[in-house]
Amino acid sequence: MSAEFAPAATTYNPEKRNGLQLIAVPAFSDNYLWMVCQGDHAIVVDPGQAAPVQTILQQHQLQLDAILLTHHHHDHVGGVTQLIEATGAPVYGPAGETLPACDRRLAEGDSVSLPGVGLELQVLDVPGHTAGHIAYHGTLGPQRQPILFCGDTLFAAGCGRLFEGTPEQMVTSLTKLANLHSDTLVCCAHEYTLSNLKWALAVEPDNAALRNRWHAASTLRKQSQPTLPSTLQSELDTNPFLRTAQASICAAAADYAGKPLHDPIAVFATLREWKNNF
Repeated sequence: MSAEFAPAATTYNPEKRNGLQLIAVPAFSDNYLWMVCQGDHAIVVDPGQAAPVQTILQQHQLQLDAILLTHHHHDHVGGVTQLIEATGAPVYGPAGETLPACDRRLAEGDSVSLPGVGLELQVLDVPGHTAGHIAYHGTLGPQRQPILFCGDTLFAAGCGRLFEGTPEQMVTSLTKLANLHSDTLVCCAHEYTLSNLKWALAVEPDNAALRNRWHAASTLRKQSQPTLPSTLQSELDTNPFLRTAQASICAAAADYAGKPLHDPIAVFATLREWKNNF
């Protein structure tokens, strides 16, 4: 699996059964339920719906080894109970949130080993979108490809709304993610890329990397293909929320606010308001 930007498949490929498969399973109107499959084994991240996951499991006779949750919102946990009843898979989730089920409560510093699908993951606390949101980062497969399952904290060219957290918390959380390896595959939970890029271009109209990404993402969506996973390097190049200390981003945010902004938290808060109203 290349660390270069490469969209995930949306369906399981039986011809690749013995290899690793990273699948962005569509759900609702714009969710992705991330599955990793290898051999007879599979795991799923944030299954807001059970049916599309069960279809893959049943059609290809896969064993669900684990359910990983990042936060409590229904579109991320709504399928958990049904999947437990069907598969008996253990559930891993954030220690500080109310979940429909959870066998192992996780917080920053904890680790999750899923050898059946070649995943070794570390847990990060990333509050902001919700108070107890966590992310999973680590390596995938024998090539130890860096990977991140970030729920609704980081999106392609965007970030999650602040439903329970503060701008300061989200800046801290995004900084943790920005410090991961630049080759990390960023597995976001929603197909928000085009709307986020449109806003990012309003913030940085002269960013050539942003324009290139807009054209690439537009082509993928016209073909009904996911724009994800992203890479962390792509986010560092094109996501204004990860560069709140950069002069051009600060200037654009100050212009939108109509006043000087003196620190990255104020810049972030303005960017978040700008995106909310865009």
